[in-house]
Amino acid sequence: KMAPIIKEINKRGIINILVHTGQHYDNNMSNVFFKELEIPIPDEFLKVGSGTHAETTAKILISFESICIKYRPNLIIVAGDVDSTLACALAAKKLNIAIAHIESGLRSFDQRMPEEVNRILIDRISDLLFITEESGIQNCINEGLSDDKLFFVGNTMIDSLKSFLSISVKNKPWKKFNLSQ
Repeated sequence: KMAPIIKEINKRGIINILVHTGQHYDNNMSNVFFKELEIPIPDEFLKVGSGTHAETTAKILISFESICIKYRPNLIIVAGDVDSTLACALAAKKLNIAIAHIESGLRSFDQRMPEEVNRILIDRISDLLFITEESGIQNCINEGLSDDKLFFVGNTMIDSLKSFLSISVKNKPWKKFNLSQ
């Protein structure tokens, strides 16, 4: 989700710090994306690892707060609905740092899902809500979120797909599984 945003930020010469919480740390959930999507090496790696939702959120909240104190950013950009997203948003909010949330307004309407709880809380405390699909606008409005912080921006996952599809096809990944094109 962040690859096209990081690329654009760097292209524009905006000073930024890339933080990897380490919530997803195995090669197939982390390193492969940095390599294949050409994401720069993170400036900070929190090495949080796994645990319960509470443990993971707490470790990230504590670690990311120290990152915010160290760098004093004007804005943090978080994406999605994982525990890392919530923890980073909470740390920033407590330090009065503005928050931009990518993928705002997505809802399953099933609060038994930890991700749904995260989505709602992150949207509630964010200053800028970057919405990736039309239903997200209505969901945010229905929840009483202010129109002036809603921005329909499209889906960065599609941007990544468009950027890297030709490379993927050139590598013929279907051959690995004995499939034909």
